[in-house]
Amino acid sequence: MFRKVREVGPVFLGTHQPRLDDKGRLFLPAKYREELAEGLVITKGQERCLYVFPVEEFQRLTEALRTAPVTAKAVRDYSRVFFASASDETPDKQGRITIPPSLRQYAGLERDCVVIGANTRLEIWDARAWETYLAEQEPAFADLSEEVLPGVL
Repeated sequence: MFRKVREVGPVFLGTHQPRLDDKGRLFLPAKYREELAEGLVITKGQERCLYVFPVEEFQRLTEALRTAPVTAKAVRDYSRVFFASASDETPDKQGRITIPPSLRQYAGLERDCVVIGANTRLEIWDARAWETYLAEQEPAFADLSEEVLPGVL
């Protein structure tokens, strides 16, 4: 019999294709609205996408960065961009969030978007950028499992 070692937050899966409206709002995938109803944090992610964290996960990351050595330049640089670009949002009654203009510009979001589940976060991509990224990464995906998850798969 297995015992839970620690409480695990939501795991986000799948690919969704919402559209950004003229006011910069995006519908969250319906299956995740309950987990994100109390609030979320949007910030810059790698590869010019946006990261969307439930508040609890963002707090966990904040604590990890808080305990990282401030004497390390990479930690300072990452923290500055990560936190300076972060925006806390609460979805409206229809499950929409407003993406601030600076984050829309960073990710190149105009109309067609892709929201992907990425384990403990969602990522928001411009649809064309996601297609390009996926086309570049899928060929190597099958060969990576051993290096990424040795002995697991």
